[in-house]
Amino acid sequence: MSKAMGAIVLVFCASVAWSEEVTIAALGDSLTQGYGLPAEQGFVPQLEQWLQDQGRDATVINAGVSGDTTAGGLSRVDWTLSPDVDALIVTLGGNDLLRGIDPEVSRGNLDGILNAASGAGVEVLLVGMQAPGNYGPEYKAAFDSMYPDLAEGYGTLYAESFFEGLGGAGTDPATLGDFMQADGIHPNASGVALIVEGLGPFVLDLARKAE
Repeated sequence: MSKAMGAIVLVFCASVAWSEEVTIAALGDSLTQGYGLPAEQGFVPQLEQWLQDQGRDATVINAGVSGDTTAGGLSRVDWTLSPDVDALIVTLGGNDLLRGIDPEVSRGNLDGILNAASGAGVEVLLVGMQAPGNYGPEYKAAFDSMYPDLAEGYGTLYAESFFEGLGGAGTDPATLGDFMQADGIHPNASGVALIVEGLGPFVLDLARKAE
């Protein structure tokens, strides 16, 4: 085989590998579910379109439930990990914060989710979050650390914050008015677009690992 033919074969093989379809389930709460938005403007459809715009043949399944806690995610993970699912995005913990749930309980639930994914041979992107200071420094330290600790322990991909594209964990929410709905908690369609831009590269890495 000539060098030219070899190069063509390599390019063809790379193209075939890149076009392999990947199915990703997004396990989360209202931020994942797309609360307050038309279905096509939510996180999952915008992420799927972003991936396809990058040339990544991917289907993203919306496994977000508004109001869900890490316990709810754990209760749903087994049937979320259906045989066609290749990868899992986990974005849970915000409602645990709102309820003041002990971080050790949340950590145990997240550990159960990652353990289930590991047992199913499914690659994971764990998306972290940070507690506000009003719960005290011990609570904050315990909550904030559980995400990177678990990601390291399971060897999963890790993104520090769902709001990477809006400035990340340290951003003052008061500066994000143009990208949030009236409740100040959930992003509007423009905010979701920026969130997808921030998390998209992590999800591309997840898709590559899942191939």
